[in-house]
Amino acid sequence: MSSERCSQPGCTGMIDEGYCDACGHAAVKRGTSSLGSSASRGSAISSVSSRSSITTGTGSSPRSRAATGSRRTRHSTRSSTRRQLGAGLVTLPELPTTDPEKAVLLNPQVPEGKRFCASCNHALKRETGFCGKCGQRYSFVPTLQPGDLIAGQYQMKGALAYGGLGWIYLAFDNVLSRYVVLKGLLNVHDESSAAAAVAERKFLAAVKHPNIVGIYNFVQHGAEGFIVMEYVGGKTIKQIRQERGPLPIGEALAYVHRVLPAFSYLHQLGMVYCDFKPDNLMLEKDDVKLIDLGGVRRIDDMGGDIYGTAGYSAPEAGEGPTVESDLFTLGRTLAVLVTSISGFSKEHRYTLPSPQEEPLFAQQESLYRLLLKATAEKAGDRFESADDMAEQMLGVLREVVAKETGTPRPAQSSNFGGDLLGFEMAGELQPVRADASLLPIPAIDADDKNFAEIMNAEMVPDAEKKVGALQQVLNRNPKSREVRLRLAAALGRAGKYDDAESLLASVENEDAWDWRVLWYRGVMLLSRQNATEATKLFDQVYFDLPGEVAPKLALAVAAELAGNHDLATHMYDLVSRTDSNFVSAPFGLSRCFCTKGDRKSAVAALDRIPQSSAIYVRSRVEAARILVGIGASNRRIATPEVADLEAASTVCESLVLQGASRHILHQEVLVSALDCLQAKKPGTVRSSRAKKILGSVLEETQVRQQLESSLRALARMSNGAERIRLVEQANQLRPRTLF
Repeated sequence: MSSERCSQPGCTGMIDEGYCDACGHAAVKRGTSSLGSSASRGSAISSVSSRSSITTGTGSSPRSRAATGSRRTRHSTRSSTRRQLGAGLVTLPELPTTDPEKAVLLNPQVPEGKRFCASCNHALKRETGFCGKCGQRYSFVPTLQPGDLIAGQYQMKGALAYGGLGWIYLAFDNVLSRYVVLKGLLNVHDESSAAAAVAERKFLAAVKHPNIVGIYNFVQHGAEGFIVMEYVGGKTIKQIRQERGPLPIGEALAYVHRVLPAFSYLHQLGMVYCDFKPDNLMLEKDDVKLIDLGGVRRIDDMGGDIYGTAGYSAPEAGEGPTVESDLFTLGRTLAVLVTSISGFSKEHRYTLPSPQEEPLFAQQESLYRLLLKATAEKAGDRFESADDMAEQMLGVLREVVAKETGTPRPAQSSNFGGDLLGFEMAGELQPVRADASLLPIPAIDADDKNFAEIMNAEMVPDAEKKVGALQQVLNRNPKSREVRLRLAAALGRAGKYDDAESLLASVENEDAWDWRVLWYRGVMLLSRQNATEATKLFDQVYFDLPGEVAPKLALAVAAELAGNHDLATHMYDLVSRTDSNFVSAPFGLSRCFCTKGDRKSAVAALDRIPQSSAIYVRSRVEAARILVGIGASNRRIATPEVADLEAASTVCESLVLQGASRHILHQEVLVSALDCLQAKKPGTVRSSRAKKILGSVLEETQVRQQLESSLRALARMSNGAERIRLVEQANQLRPRTLF
């Protein structure tokens, strides 16, 4: 036995194994302190941050705008309308139906490692007693026993689990014939927890959302109060993660995406959840529910306790939870579901591993960027709202599923219009080049009071007149951000870059997080042949909107024009696999493969364009040209093989081209065939007589005859010098004869 006396006033007991043998108080340890948080003790969060700089798989790093001095202003919030788990994109495992009473604990105890003083966070050994550091009385013993009847209505079945604020019990409602959950206090002598429970009774009964556990009642039993909640069967996502290890990305995204509307609902009510983690999300049948509302508080409550869990809580959460700190916990939860992060609550408490440390992040760039934004060190650099995060998360989910299944998952964006290439008024034979003017246009905020006037001005085809129309709208509404951005874009297209930049700078000074400033700047830089700097801006927009297709397309175009064909190839491929409506991407991917001399892959890229596309014929023409060795710049890049000529002939014969277009394309194929024969490539002469190109045997005389015929047909459709040139060319290429 220790010779140390109990330090409690008036007590004569001795300390035995750290506790007084008379009064039960723990020994007071002088000069020690305890900080941190735990999943079960709901302790206050410290605000220490040790975030390190990390870059993505492409070598880029998001920039923080939180230190610019500008004030972030929220854009219009779009509520999510998709209610189906996973938006119908993934098939999730079903859980078997279980008897609720089988979940009751046979011997409910709080493990010693989970016992902490709610007042000072000091570790506690005994189940009951007094904290040796601050003297707070505590008890971790369940107060309700099976068979107890609560409030004359709820028949107690037993304890289910323990949480941050108390024991959770299963009971049967004898009046309404249903199972319910009663949540009491883990430490029945903790005044702080008692106050939190009262707060739940006051405002949580108003919370009604299909993905949030329902609050039915608040009852008194002796000196204790209990919250009566909806019983939710199934398993927590934490249990699923423990049983199966890291979850498939699509499944994890579906779970977290589904609960985001519940967070949006709470935030709109002026509440924050505070302590979200996998323990608090329950999978029941084919849906998920947010459970354990013990840490929920009002955003404007500056005096309440702050609860959180190390590794999940934001660096600044100790100063007061916010919408942004809630989003941080959602991002951390998603990271835990898909990876095994070493040092999650220590060296990586506020950071994510780099793609070099975690291969999954290198493979799934958009997922990694989503997580980086959700868990950014500075709150202002995170998503603006749960709805914004949900929208981007759904975009990432579409991309992940498209990559895994090989089937594009197109969707309409609320931030951008569609690919403009399909609306370009160009001929069937016009090559498709990288062009900033064909990039998608950011959507106009429909809630802006100037929406109708902006739309009318945007319909003006002439660039100068469009600038004038938008300037008139701005004169009437000088503070409208939407009008300034649209006018800046029009000025940029008209070549008035300084005036455009002045307007963009004014918007940036008001809100440095408005990604549209970077977008329009990037477009102007491309117009000014500065693709390298444009690449950096579009890369940041990709960080801001990781689930959008348009920033990836813009990044690909800028990278291609900057000569970074590896990055361009990667981004074009990602876009085309995700959304088949973005037809610019297959053309860009094809150009990149041509640059690398990979003719087969270049043609395969164009095969991704669906027949329903308005640009389909141009894709087939481009494929035929690549097969015969002609690049997008109309320059011959290689002499084709016989198989290439046959494939090009098949493509040409499948097209319905009118007038000169048909003869021009046939001429290009026949010229390449003639070059191939004259080059006497290995195997060409031996096998040519068995091959046919555009209906003629692959033999020099017949190819020349057909080429001559095509040129003369073109000449008949032409006039003046062009007609003379074509006739002379036909004379030069016709087969030699005696007459």
